[in-house]
Amino acid sequence: MTFQHPYLSGHSFICFAHRGGGAEQRENSASAFAATRALGYRYIETDIQATADGTLIVFHDDTLDRTTNSTGTIATLPYSTVRQALIGGIEPIMTLEQALEQFPDICFNIDIKTEKALQPTLDLMAKMKCFERVCLASFSDNRLRKVRRKLGSEICTSAGPQGVFALKLASWGIPLASPPVHCAQVPISEYGITIVTSSFIKHCNKNGIAVHVWTIDDEDEMRRLIQLGVNGLISDRPTLLKQVAMEEGVWVGN
Repeated sequence: MTFQHPYLSGHSFICFAHRGGGAEQRENSASAFAATRALGYRYIETDIQATADGTLIVFHDDTLDRTTNSTGTIATLPYSTVRQALIGGIEPIMTLEQALEQFPDICFNIDIKTEKALQPTLDLMAKMKCFERVCLASFSDNRLRKVRRKLGSEICTSAGPQGVFALKLASWGIPLASPPVHCAQVPISEYGITIVTSSFIKHCNKNGIAVHVWTIDDEDEMRRLIQLGVNGLISDRPTLLKQVAMEEGVWVGN
């Protein structure tokens, strides 16, 4: 299966390092990104938050507390304060612009974590024109609608919760239009409903939508999903995922 958008084209299966490989490295850090790139990865899943003065940083949590030597809510702090926080007490947090510039050969799958981060993201995408190597995702369908309204089909986007629900219903034979997305990035199940089934994958692929599953860290589950026909896996364990993908004949690196 091939897909239209340049971010996806040429790949029937993609291995993503979740937060740069959070089980093996300091998550969302430059060292993690460099380590997974050295493994041969060209796709990294990451997250963005916005500081009080609108600087986009590569970071998952709303607060600095869990992964840095500092504390505080990012949205209430200026970048001049946030930039002093060190991931694992060792390395600074990257801005999204720094990450895009420092890793020009990496394709980024970016989760827009908050409404505050939306407009700065749109502005940066328009400024850097990096549409071929960025996919924007969010748990907010409203944010994703704004992304598509501003950037159009040039930017690769993933389905939000409403879009995934529509795709799932359609895979059951309910006549619903497919959402205007390029991929569905989903957990195996949600609210007691198994999302990732053969019929779901077939329906999405028939409509040109790739199916990527998160967050898969178990070897047996990786193999089962690859054999089921998914188009990508997102894992905190990039070394294991690479090994499994190579053994299953779907690894595409360097």
